[in-house]
Amino acid sequence: MNRRAFLKQAGIFSAAIFLPSCLNKVKEEKRNPYLLVVSGWQDVNIGDIAHTPGLLHILQTYLPEATITLWKRSKNEKVEALLKKNFPKIDILYGNPDKDFTITDGRLLEAIDRADVFIHGSGPSVVAANCLEAWRKITDKPFGIYGTTIQDISPSLKNLLEDASFVFTRETASIGKLKEAGITKPEIRFVPDATFALNIYDEESARAFLIANDLEDRKFICVIPRLRKTPYWLIQRESYTERQIEETTALNNKWKEIDHAKAREAIIRWVRKTGNKVLICPEMTYQVDIMDELLIDPLPDDVKKNVVKRGYWLPDEAASLYSKAFCVLSFECHSPIISLRNGTPAFYLRQPEDTIKGQMYYDLGFDEWVFEINDTTGEQIADCLMNVYSNYDNAQAYRKQGMDKASELFEMGVKIVSQFL
Repeated sequence: MNRRAFLKQAGIFSAAIFLPSCLNKVKEEKRNPYLLVVSGWQDVNIGDIAHTPGLLHILQTYLPEATITLWKRSKNEKVEALLKKNFPKIDILYGNPDKDFTITDGRLLEAIDRADVFIHGSGPSVVAANCLEAWRKITDKPFGIYGTTIQDISPSLKNLLEDASFVFTRETASIGKLKEAGITKPEIRFVPDATFALNIYDEESARAFLIANDLEDRKFICVIPRLRKTPYWLIQRESYTERQIEETTALNNKWKEIDHAKAREAIIRWVRKTGNKVLICPEMTYQVDIMDELLIDPLPDDVKKNVVKRGYWLPDEAASLYSKAFCVLSFECHSPIISLRNGTPAFYLRQPEDTIKGQMYYDLGFDEWVFEINDTTGEQIADCLMNVYSNYDNAQAYRKQGMDKASELFEMGVKIVSQFL
């Protein structure tokens, strides 16, 4: 029997034997399940970095006996060090399948051989579809997706998803897209973006920054800028045509002042009403270069003196610092998630170009803190901020309600995954 046939037979055999109905049964029948996780799409965005430790924390929490190997797609020394520091027992592998979905790397082949199930982590789409294709080329063992947005479904992606054992979307809007495409076969559920489970911190760096900039706990807000479309050609030198660059730049230029003037109105109200400070910070690397133009320079002098800014950072320090803030206001999607996870109210100032992923906030009950920016005034954002200021206990109860729902959904997701171990 050749290796592939053996793996396929073994996968079918194990699927027939290990069909527990709940997590406790899994622990009883299979003491040490082996999980292979593919995640880590890029390292220029603390939200994209946060997907990975968030999912690893979920799996370690609800399947503590499991051995986990991470197949990381992007490679960055600082991010790898961050993951190794927080998840020392998890092996990290790199590599990509060939164009025909063939894998030649020995360590990846060994991980596939050992794994009971293959899990695609949270992300903007099924980013590692080629890795899933490589998996099912080798084996019939189960695979699935844990918390992605699925918006554009090609025939090949439809075929892949229909062969999955579970498909968890990070918002209900994606479930609608799956239904439109006629995909009903796998276990399809809403399970939030894994960033809602981020559990890593850098207290030392955060505290040093707070002290150096005279920022007191719960007496400053954080504000994160964003252009309507990310200028990736400035970050990763991706292949964009001149026309694409011109069109995206024109769109960003049209809206950048209109959008950020609304956030500045909230900044001005906050400083003048409370006398407290504001931290302007990035979620993506390019945002360091637009902070001054869009959020700081246009401010009145009496407000500007209360504003601090910082450079790009990693999600562990961001989590520690957001946990000390009073509130986070962000045009980006994931900084509010990190904030909410760490005990701080947060507003998502949602731009229509930022895909359907923002639906996750509504799905978790955070409707009052989502501002569809085209339909929102700066006064409305400022009013909501000051309402949180006046009713912080109520705001914290509201935050906790949504986060409790996220935790319940994460546990449900792992129970479903456990049925395939």
